[in-house]
Amino acid sequence: MSPLPPRPKPDPKAPRQSLPLLDPELREGSPAEVALGFTEEQARAEALRCLRCQKPTCIDACPLNIDIKRFILRMVEGDYAGAHDVISEQSPFPGVCGRVCQHELFCEDACIVGRRWDPVAIGSLERFAADHARLRMRELAGGDPACPSGPKVALVGSGPASLIAAFDLARKNYRVTIFEALHELGGVLAYGIPGFRLPREILNEEIARLRSLGVQFVTSFVVGKSATLDELFDEGFAAVFIGTGAGLPYLLNIPGENLIGVYTANEFLTRLNLMEAYRFPERPTPVHVGRQTVVVGGGNSAMDAARWARRMGSETTILYRRGRAELKARLEEIEHAEDEGIRFEFLAAPVALCGNHDGFVTSIECIRMELGDPDESGRRSPVPVPGSTFRIPAETVVAAIGQAPNPTLQKATPGLHTRRGKIVIDEQGQTSLHRVFAGGDVVRGGSTVILAMKDGRAAATAIHRALSPNGGNHHESRP
Repeated sequence: MSPLPPRPKPDPKAPRQSLPLLDPELREGSPAEVALGFTEEQARAEALRCLRCQKPTCIDACPLNIDIKRFILRMVEGDYAGAHDVISEQSPFPGVCGRVCQHELFCEDACIVGRRWDPVAIGSLERFAADHARLRMRELAGGDPACPSGPKVALVGSGPASLIAAFDLARKNYRVTIFEALHELGGVLAYGIPGFRLPREILNEEIARLRSLGVQFVTSFVVGKSATLDELFDEGFAAVFIGTGAGLPYLLNIPGENLIGVYTANEFLTRLNLMEAYRFPERPTPVHVGRQTVVVGGGNSAMDAARWARRMGSETTILYRRGRAELKARLEEIEHAEDEGIRFEFLAAPVALCGNHDGFVTSIECIRMELGDPDESGRRSPVPVPGSTFRIPAETVVAAIGQAPNPTLQKATPGLHTRRGKIVIDEQGQTSLHRVFAGGDVVRGGSTVILAMKDGRAAATAIHRALSPNGGNHHESRP
């Protein structure tokens, strides 16, 4: 047998590869994905920038502990299927996470290469491995699903926390059922993130892997209304995980908020992402987008709403009470918004919404802000500048200023402890109720996809510990 060729040496000094992007002129009116992904040549070049550290800090920084060093090494060898297999040991969602995880805050922030040069583009490499493996994964998902035989576990909500918990539990032979309130699966991944960032087919294909593991899905089922937690236990579920997210939007609480054309980001994005309002009247759900749109906020949801409005032909402004440096959105989303012609109005806050006699919003009254002392978040607090009010024309206004957990389940569940609307858990992820666990945004408030997945994984571990033979009888009744 001839010896294998030597691996190429790492080249961390090489320039970081840039993702090819869809031309801004082609984005209007379309949910087509903007970031097009690495070519094979780019992926190999970027993989070669990895130092293959003896102690890879990127792995510890990854909330899912993906073996980043090993999957990148497979890519250096040209073994893209092997790279995908390495990732899939820890995550069934490389196509999702490769697109929406804030890698710059986790693995890429910890990358040793980044101490002297640009960090390795780990997220883009993860995405490449996932996209390269899509055909093979479709074939795997098309086979007969597994038939787990262990205890039954109910997961409430089908967002990222529940999805990763389902993956971990199903692989441990638990009979997992996910209950979703909406008619589509994915939670915030489906209703909150536009197709131009996360194509729906990517999400659906990776959820299909859970079906192949034997995970069951029940849609249009609101736990807390369709059934209580006690009723789920009565149906034979041995444990419940609550991963219902944070779907209750904060309001602006200013005059004029009830005018026609004023939306929360939650409603605006749900209509466009989930109900495809951009295809009205072909789709039954409309959304009013006027000639000028103002989006209030500085996070990823604000960018998503603004970029949708721009795609609908509206002149769009993002109004943010702090400066550009304080924006909470991902840098690439900010840059994409700027590429698409979205204007930013920094250091300004809304004080009133103005309308016409027919009840439609026509403008937004604002006040200039200046940055004062740091607040509890560590960022400098915005302070109004007296006498600095001004108006911006607006036929559509979207409030994207955050969200809290929906209280439906909490109100229907006596004894479930909450604090400021968020479910309280212990170090094991368990709530105040026996064998009821929670994680993700319903515990954290508005957070990130990857941290929700981290919570879901921790809860799955705790559930297994509680239900495993060493941790108690599988048939132990719930008090």
